[in-house]
Amino acid sequence: MSNRRGPPKHQNAYAWKPNAGVKINETEVGGRFRPYSEITGVCARCREQIEWKRRYGKYKPLVEPAKCQKCSRRAVRQAYHNLCSGCAKEQNVCAKCRCRVDSLVGRDSSELEAERKALEEAIKNARERDRRTLLRAMNKSKDNNSGKSATEKANKVGDIFPSSSLEGYARSCQEGKAGCGKEEEKVEGEEEMEDNTEEDNTDDEE
Repeated sequence: MSNRRGPPKHQNAYAWKPNAGVKINETEVGGRFRPYSEITGVCARCREQIEWKRRYGKYKPLVEPAKCQKCSRRAVRQAYHNLCSGCAKEQNVCAKCRCRVDSLVGRDSSELEAERKALEEAIKNARERDRRTLLRAMNKSKDNNSGKSATEKANKVGDIFPSSSLEGYARSCQEGKAGCGKEEEKVEGEEEMEDNTEEDNTDDEE
């Protein structure tokens, strides 16, 4: 066995991509129009394994619901899961490896649906003013999450302020104003010279 450590001897110049030369049908499962569902009900290790399969083209989605190994009902909706969401939640285990864990990855679709219905009911029974306030807060949180990376880029030194300190920025603005004043004087002088030359030309013609 080799004792060599560190990066591989022949490092790839770019990451390997499965089916690189094959035209992908975007309407199939896993395409752009029908993406894979979110991985839920499993531990962090099992989620990494399923994500690896998706990344390298080894993932095989379920064609029909699979049978649960606990209750024997066809209620398993996600690939590589051995237990349905109800049995996994009841036993507090991972739905794939069936190991007892403190926290599972993701949230069940039934929980999200129940929460959405409760929120809609609360909005419907609330006053118009409170309802609009709640909707505004929800939209604001969505915008903040989507525009977080853009604000981080804009907060870098040199994007908004060209200098690192506020004093330097003020000094550069003052110098810029002085330079603008000189340019305006120069332009006015050129315009006066052009007017004088035009008057001389008209006198010569007369």
